[in-house]
Parts: sequence; structure tokens; C-alpha cells
Amino acid sequence: MSSDLEWLLIRNFNSFKVKRVPEGPIFSTEPGNLRNIHSSKYSGLANSKVIGVTDRNGAITISTRKTSGPSHGASGATVHTQIRRKSGPRRVARAASNNARRGYRPDLRKSVLARASALLAAQKEKKASPPKKVRGKKAHAASA
Repeated sequence: MSSDLEWLLIRNFNSFKVKRVPEGPIFSTEPGNLRNIHSSKYSGLANSKVIGVTDRNGAITISTRKTSGPSHGASGATVHTQIRRKSGPRRVARAASNNARRGYRPDLRKSVLARASALLAAQKEKKASPPKKVRGKKAHAASA
């Protein structure tokens, strides 16, 4: 079945669809959807070529679906490329853009990079905030 026909069939009847605001955008929680937007371009169900970026135990994993095998439910239908946990953001960005650029889905290159960098930013430890300076009457009372 073509991906266009598949999208037309699952577009309105999809359990991953998230409608929060009646006039607002429709989101999707399906696996393989990079932007979490309910559209044909980003759909992880309707497209035969899907790129997914996930965080598995602190390591960034880039998953691509094989076009020759079955599209749903088969464990061997996806290829997982894991990027080392301690590697820097440049290595993650290079691996992500290479997977998207290799003739697989070059239109999703920016989305793959955005998802990978967002996952890296979420993994970073937050800086400790500096102690607050005492000002006003409390500072005057403390110095006296």
C-alpha cells in the first residue's frame, strides 16, 4: 500500500493523535515522529522511511526503518545506531545528519538535528545557581 493511501486511512482514526485545543495544532505521540506533529510528512506510521531519535539509558539512539521488510511489528525491520554516551554534541550532530542525508530522508535533516540536540540538552546537569546577595535593609542590618 502506498504511503499516501495509508495516511488517508489512518489520518482521522489514529490512537496517537493528541487534540488539546480545538483551534490549535494537532500533535501526535507515535514512534518515529520527530516533531510530534500530526502530518503526513512526519508520520511514523504512514511513511515507509522513518527516522526516530530516542534516548536510551543516556545514549542517543537513531532508528531507521528498512524499506524492504515489513513496516509494522517486526523487530528486524528497524536498524538502531547508538551513539556513545560520553561523546560530545558534535559527534551526535554528525551522526544524526549523516543518517538523514544518506539518501534516506534528507527533508528531515533539520528535525533530526533538533531532536538530537534537545535530547542532549535534557541530559545536561543544570548549573547550581549562585547564592543570592542580600540587599536593602537586610544588608544594612547584617553589616552593622
